[in-house]
Amino acid sequence: MAQKARKDRAKSNAVALNNLHIGSLAVNGFFLLFCFIFKSRSLLYWFILSLPSFLCQFALERTGRPSFDPNTGAVKSSGEDLAAQGLTEYMFDVIWVTWAVAVFVVFLGNWAWLFWAIVPAYGAYKGYGLMGAAKQMAGMGGLGAAMDAGAAPAGNRKQRRQAA
Repeated sequence: MAQKARKDRAKSNAVALNNLHIGSLAVNGFFLLFCFIFKSRSLLYWFILSLPSFLCQFALERTGRPSFDPNTGAVKSSGEDLAAQGLTEYMFDVIWVTWAVAVFVVFLGNWAWLFWAIVPAYGAYKGYGLMGAAKQMAGMGGLGAAMDAGAAPAGNRKQRRQAA
C-alpha cells in the first residue's frame, strides 16, 4: 500500500512540475516575444522581479521531482509533496503572482510591476502574524503583565497553594 502512495505522489509531482514549467515557458515567452516584437517593456525589471519565481521553480524542481531506478523503473524517491501547505504553497504563490504581474505589464505598461509588491507585503503580513503567535506561545503576550498586577499564578490548585 505504501508503494502505491509513493507512485501516486511521484505521478502527481511529475505532472505538477511539468505544468509549472510549461506555464513558465508560456508566460515568460509571451512577455519576451511581446517586448521584442510589439512594445518595449523593461527587461531589467522583468529579470529582477522574475528571479524569485525562477528560484522557487528551481527549489520545487529539486525537492519535488521523483527519481526512478534506471534498471527496473521502480520509484526510488517520490519527492516532497508539492501539494503540501506552508512553504511549498507560498513558493507556488510567488510563481503565480509573478506570472500574473508579467501579463499585466504586457497589457498595462511598466508601472504594473508595482503589483509585484503584493509578494513582500503578504510576506510581511504573515511574518507579523508568526511573530505574534511566537510571542503568545512564549508567554510574553500579556501573561507577564497579569503576573505583575497581582493576579493569581496560573496552574492547578495545588500549584497555586505552593506558590502562595
